[in-house]
This record gives sequence, C-alpha cells and structure tokens, in this order.
Amino acid sequence: MGLHEIRDRIARAEAAAGRDAGSVQLIAVSKVQPTERVQAVLREGHRLFGENYVQEAAGKWPAWRAEFPDVAVHMIGPLQTNKAKQAVELFEAIHTLDRPSLADKLARLAQARGTSPDLFIQVNTGVEPQKAGVLPDNLDDFVAMARGLDLPVVGLMCIPPEEEAPAQHFAMLAEMAARNGLPGLSMGMSGDFEGAIAAGATHVRVGSAIFGARAYV
Repeated sequence: MGLHEIRDRIARAEAAAGRDAGSVQLIAVSKVQPTERVQAVLREGHRLFGENYVQEAAGKWPAWRAEFPDVAVHMIGPLQTNKAKQAVELFEAIHTLDRPSLADKLARLAQARGTSPDLFIQVNTGVEPQKAGVLPDNLDDFVAMARGLDLPVVGLMCIPPEEEAPAQHFAMLAEMAARNGLPGLSMGMSGDFEGAIAAGATHVRVGSAIFGARAYV
C-alpha cells in the first residue's frame, strides 16, 4: 500500500469527518521492520515513527537521528518500569502510561531531568484481563493522580478488542478524554484508522500498511 496511499486515506477521512487537514498525525510503526524499509520512508519525508521495544529503538534511532535530526519517535508498546530511564531519553512521547508505579518513576525522572516526554494514558476499554491499561472506571482518578505528579499527560490511548467493533471503543475513549480535558486521542491502526479519525483521533498508528508485513525471527 505505501506511505502516500495511507496519507491520502487519512486526508480523505479528515475531510469526511469535517476535520481540518493535517489534524491527524500519522505514526509509522517501524518495530521489527528491516532497515531499508524504514530508511525508504525517512527518505520520502516522513518524520514520526512508533516503536514497541526500548532496546530495539535504542539500537537504531540514535544513528538515524544524526541523519534526520527533525525525526520524532514515540513509544507505543508496553513500558517496563526498569526501562523508563532509557525510554525518556529516547522518545518524544510515551503512549502507554498504565499504572501508578510507572507514573511515579516517570515523575521522578522528570524532576531529575527537568523535562519529560508527552504522555498518553493507555485505557483498557475492553476490560480484557490479558491486556495492559487503566480500567475505564479508574481512569478519572488515574488522570488526577498523574496530574498531581506534574506529569505532562496530553491524551489517552486504546487498542480495542480484536473481536469487537472498534467504533464503540473509539467513542468511549473520546468521551473519557473530553471529560478530563485531554486533547490527544491515540487510536486507530492499519485496519480501522478511518473510523478512529471519524471519532476524533489525533494520532493513528499504522505499520504493515506502510512498510509491508513484518518478518518476525
């Protein structure tokens, strides 16, 4: 499919939803993608990428940043507390704040560094026991706690259950964000990002539709 077609589809979805052109940021999910595919997208001019693994990001992005200094990389995978220090040095934003212990760690790091990546709180909208994320009933209290730690919470993130229609989860996340005065909505992936844009997504996460299928080893 490729980068240009995804950009065109995003533009059409923005227009269909009555949204301003460029109001949705495309996160190109480059995890486990071959170097040449990511470099090709960089050469096409794209500058916002998403990674799931701290160690993988640390192994490739410092060198690419030297060549493309205006690039931004967001953490979109689960973040272990013991990797938080490395993560805040690598990423411009973290989309997976999901528990008090991680909030405490990020707050201590922010105080020590004097700065912090932007933070999205991951919400387990489907209340799935195997999935990370703050439960919907606990979300308001969690936002208040994070704000009490002076963390720069800018939005919410969700990954809807695979077996359910995503639209209801996108609508739920949008309502929770509005209720808490949070402008950011990180939702929508390769198969459903147009629906997410219709529901108000500000960031969509697209990988294989841009780079091709991943080859896990």
